Amino acid sequence: MINIVLYEPEIPQNTGNIMRTCSVFEMGLHLIEPLGFSLDEKHLRRSGMDYIEDVDYKVYKNWESFLEGKNGQFVFFSRYGMRSFQECVFEKDKDIYLVFGKESTGIDKKILKQNIDSCYRIPMRKDARSLNLSNCVAIGAYECMRQIGFGDLSDREFIKGEDFLLRC
Repeated sequence: MINIVLYEPEIPQNTGNIMRTCSVFEMGLHLIEPLGFSLDEKHLRRSGMDYIEDVDYKVYKNWESFLEGKNGQFVFFSRYGMRSFQECVFEKDKDIYLVFGKESTGIDKKILKQNIDSCYRIPMRKDARSLNLSNCVAIGAYECMRQIGFGDLSDREFIKGEDFLLRC
């Protein structure tokens, strides 16, 4: 299973959007406290829309409580990553945890240093600080799905019908 991990997220709109991404890609979501918002905030609901009810998410008091009982491949996204994200190879037969940090300061530097070989940077313009958190999650999630296969996800339009454009 692919899991998105948000280390101390601060902005409800980003988390709501990430919940929507997790829902449509059938990924688990792990939120590590402190959160910069309440999970019932209207901004979270607005950006997550009606997808929030479909998300399998858990909240943890801290990084250590999140790690308890977790095995698999951990991939950390950071502007300080010493490897390009294009070098990342996802392991198909393991649980995968894509870890992203809070909007203001990212993942705790001690955690990154302990996992330096699993820290990646998304390539971007060299004088840019960062991308938006929800955009980074979408990039990481999609590339992970692309590498391991899309499983049971549909590549056809079922809500309006796959011939929708032909009927317009």
